[in-house]
Amino acid sequence: MLWLRQLGRRGLPLVLHPDAWRERRVVFPSGTEIHLPGPSQQDLDREGWQVVEEHGPSLLLEGAVLVTGQVERVTDFERGFAIHQARTTAGGWEPDAWIWDDQAVVVNVRGKGLVVLSSCSHAGAINVLEHARRLTAVEHVHAFVGGMHLTGGLFAPIISPTIEALSALAPDVVVPGHCTGWQAANLIVSRLPHAYVQSNVGTRLHFAGVAAQDRAAAMQAGAGTSSETA
Repeated sequence: MLWLRQLGRRGLPLVLHPDAWRERRVVFPSGTEIHLPGPSQQDLDREGWQVVEEHGPSLLLEGAVLVTGQVERVTDFERGFAIHQARTTAGGWEPDAWIWDDQAVVVNVRGKGLVVLSSCSHAGAINVLEHARRLTAVEHVHAFVGGMHLTGGLFAPIISPTIEALSALAPDVVVPGHCTGWQAANLIVSRLPHAYVQSNVGTRLHFAGVAAQDRAAAMQAGAGTSSETA
């Protein structure tokens, strides 16, 4: 790719929301804590990453890839992670339920629609998808890949409304990550059996765009199309 030849493997951009540097922890009702340190600026510099701090959306790789920036919370059922906290500048802890630095990566695959790659979807998977549609003005979600953060008792009440909303969006492919949880994954299988794809360590996903001439031929012939990489 031209951008890779120009930049080299060092100097590639890494887009981070400013909150990504914060130290976090999860405090369970039992009192058990899981500490989540932020990334190390020194380590990133040593590896040659070009860190870009940005609240809003960013276009990378010659405009082919969209980083969503801070995701708007618009649904009434995705209410954050209530037991999540962040370190304050004074050294204490404060509620951090919304985890504002949660972002996703979006690519508009030619002739197919949006491929949305999320991580844990702390913003809420539906919020992430609606944000991607709003930013791109592209209605159809071809694929959602990533965690949906629906595992555990705290999130059990929102499994049904989340999968209901996902079904309404009717993505062609759904690849739920680990934090989706088995209950939500089983419901996705039930509601979207043709879209569900099981992923494992080492799974590779290839999303191919459809050339304009192939789309025109398919419309005329009512047949399938050949594909090419977007």
